[in-house]
Amino acid sequence: MMKRMLAGKMVPAVGLGCMGMSEFYGETDDTQSLATLEAALDLGYRHFDTSDMYGSGHNEELLGKFIKRIGAKRQDVLIASKFGIYRDPSDKYKLLIEGSRDYVKKACEASLKRLNVEQIDLYYVHRRDPNTPIEETVGALAELVKEGKIGAIGLSEMSPETLRKAHAVHPIAALQSEYSLWSRDLEQTMLPLCEQLGIALVAYSPLGRGFLTGKLDKNQIQQSDAAADFRTKLPRFQGENFDHNLELVKTLEKMSAELGCSTAQLALAWLLDQYANLHVIPGTKRIAYLEGNFSAQNVQLDAAASAMLGKIFDPSAIAGKRYPDAILQGTNL
Repeated sequence: MMKRMLAGKMVPAVGLGCMGMSEFYGETDDTQSLATLEAALDLGYRHFDTSDMYGSGHNEELLGKFIKRIGAKRQDVLIASKFGIYRDPSDKYKLLIEGSRDYVKKACEASLKRLNVEQIDLYYVHRRDPNTPIEETVGALAELVKEGKIGAIGLSEMSPETLRKAHAVHPIAALQSEYSLWSRDLEQTMLPLCEQLGIALVAYSPLGRGFLTGKLDKNQIQQSDAAADFRTKLPRFQGENFDHNLELVKTLEKMSAELGCSTAQLALAWLLDQYANLHVIPGTKRIAYLEGNFSAQNVQLDAAASAMLGKIFDPSAIAGKRYPDAILQGTNL
């Protein structure tokens, strides 16, 4: 097992992203999700990631039920949550951002209650509020650290400038950003800065929202109700972009077969090689995928294989943006 430091705890480098248990990826089933969470704990997962935005509080409540069930094992688990995004009542995909001091305190109290904990181990600013200085937001979080309500502060999808300003107010434990073979925007700026400042990087959507597993069905995705499956709105999953990107994944499948691992394991193993304190949080609602993802820590890549994957998935080779423009405008501020 590959353990790395995160928010003061040594945890396996592979954690569990819980978002899909509440929305964005088809039907939800709380009974199934709770069974998956418990199975993950039994397999060795210790890092569980959520947000108050996922299911408008539902995901935190689900984690709260899980925490209640595991009892004393809670001390071995790292619970990470986020605040700062809420929904426009008329459009669930229109994100509204808030980072004022009062909102920070209010959001934290609500999350503590839903999660059924006295302290959130790692609490992220989900997106930067352009109307509130990051110093005010992080200052409020620093007060929560002193009060014992959160253990460490994280940022999500922010610029190098914002990370530097935030870190000057209070040490930032982790930066969470989308990072995978087909989303590598942060390699030139954020990875070196995280290393310089001693900040962990938590990669969300490390399997390209399932695309890099090679198991997605184009017709199923593109014919899904957008309200149920978020991927129908993403440029990389649409039309010719899907077909183009699938050809890249076929190369990934061939390499994984030669190495004796799954396509998903190869994609995760490549990521884990990119930075000494990088964590991945692939999401799943199903027990069947837990062990394979977790075992990616055991896949050994030599320098030649790693370089080959980096070349195949050069950013210029990917068709389509990772988000629609309306969502991209709120990232990396």
